Amino acid sequence: MSTFKLHNASKKFGGRTIINDVSFELNTGDIVGLFGRNGSGKSTLLKMMYGTLRSGKVEMSFNAEPISPSEIIPRKIIGYVPQSSFLPKNVRVRDIIPVYFPKGEDQDKVFYDAVITTIANKKIGELSHGQRKYFEVVLTALLPHPFVFLDEPFSMLEPLHKNELKEFFRKLAVRKGILMTDHYYEDVLDCATSSLVIKDGVSYPADSKEDLKEFEYISKNR
Repeated sequence: MSTFKLHNASKKFGGRTIINDVSFELNTGDIVGLFGRNGSGKSTLLKMMYGTLRSGKVEMSFNAEPISPSEIIPRKIIGYVPQSSFLPKNVRVRDIIPVYFPKGEDQDKVFYDAVITTIANKKIGELSHGQRKYFEVVLTALLPHPFVFLDEPFSMLEPLHKNELKEFFRKLAVRKGILMTDHYYEDVLDCATSSLVIKDGVSYPADSKEDLKEFEYISKNR
């Protein structure tokens, strides 16, 4: 089992503190949901840990050894899917897959995925937002990294595709740890093994809809 820990994180924009004290532990087998209102710093936190936002304070460890954000990409510890698309728009889906997986079982898993097989002949630029997001998530999640960070994985997905993705996450978690943040909180709660919410820059456990209401992430009338 592999373990990733964020011991604490902080980030300021101008004179305003966005993240003040955020910590969590992610193990192989975990699916952790990360919640917070717009502007609470969720996407910023993911970028800080991944090493693409080199500001703020981040203390992390991998299997009990301290690790810096600059080591995350070279050591292939985390696979990361940001909100914005990162694949070339003029290339077909079927031509991108072998670039990530030249051969083997994982290539077959992508090619024969129930959703991806229906879009394999399309160019990335021809896909809907939901189709593109689904493909990017599956493509990245099957890479050999022990952990996967996902920003808005359920964004604009059709209900059937959401169910396919949730089942994919459950199977994937047997050998990986997954951290995801998404405004579709019910979909995250449906597959997460635990969750936390950022409120006023601090992280708190929040494993149910009632917890999210308590921390005012969602209205108490929902």
